[in-house]
Amino acid sequence: VCRSYTEPQNLTAVSEFLLLGLSEDPELQPVLTGLFLSMYLVTVLGNLLIILAISSDSRLHTPMYFFLSNLCLADIGFTSTTVPKMIVDIQAHSRVISYVGCLTQMSFFVLFACMDDMLLSVMAYDRFVAICHPLHYPVIMNPRLCGFLVLLSFFISLLDSQLHNLIVLQLTCFKDVDVSNFFCDPSQLLHLSCSDTFINEMVIYFMGAIFGCLPISGILFSYYKIVSSILRVPSSGRKYKAFSTCGSHLALVCLFYGTGLVGYLSSVVSPSPRKSMVASVMYTVVTPMLNPFIYCLRNWDIQSALCRLHSRIVKSHHLLCGK
Repeated sequence: VCRSYTEPQNLTAVSEFLLLGLSEDPELQPVLTGLFLSMYLVTVLGNLLIILAISSDSRLHTPMYFFLSNLCLADIGFTSTTVPKMIVDIQAHSRVISYVGCLTQMSFFVLFACMDDMLLSVMAYDRFVAICHPLHYPVIMNPRLCGFLVLLSFFISLLDSQLHNLIVLQLTCFKDVDVSNFFCDPSQLLHLSCSDTFINEMVIYFMGAIFGCLPISGILFSYYKIVSSILRVPSSGRKYKAFSTCGSHLALVCLFYGTGLVGYLSSVVSPSPRKSMVASVMYTVVTPMLNPFIYCLRNWDIQSALCRLHSRIVKSHHLLCGK
């Protein structure tokens, strides 16, 4: 039963929030369940398939595909933070999430979103070294540096996540407990506070600049150097090959930042439940689902690895069946 909170609630009194979800229309609930369950399964299976293809094919044991497999893991974690909870809520006809559960969901949401952000910038650096310094690429992008970059991305993401937690924990009361989204969005929780959140919003802006603008600036700088280097190549065939190795990554960057960073920061500036929810669906569900398709359709190495994996599975099945 949804309770009505008309007075600001002390932090100790608020033990749960209500996630309003995408729609309260009973006729739409089965449609939403089927749609998001299908998208979630496609996301998880697609990303797992790419991870399996990379790990089983020695030709893909390179820094670029090492970072890609970690990006796939981050995408699985990212969508798993929000979508299963939404599906369970629809099936159980309950919108309630505990205060601790809300903070936990928010922490993992920020963690995996920042991991995506960091890994995309690391992949841009990898392409920069591969194209602009090809002779030194094996020396620079050695396994130790690759592992360090992934660990650094994780710890930076963990720091960002805990800073968001700290900001929410500073809120002493809430004027409402209805979260206008299907998960605990940090910006939504700020808007529910009955205290002055100006300083908290400034901290959000600063964190957005550090964890959002700096990585995208690094990506833009890397591609500026890449394009400058490619344009100096006399052979058109080599130019096309160099550009093709960056096409998939550029598509992921445009998709992630176009739906994620802009939608998240704009919701802090001008909160609109409908716009915020559409942006949330795009960067929490659609973007992780499209990533495997982008790499499968645009990357010949991944396609070849998947074909070889399929051949090995079919061959093993025939051997087991005695054919």
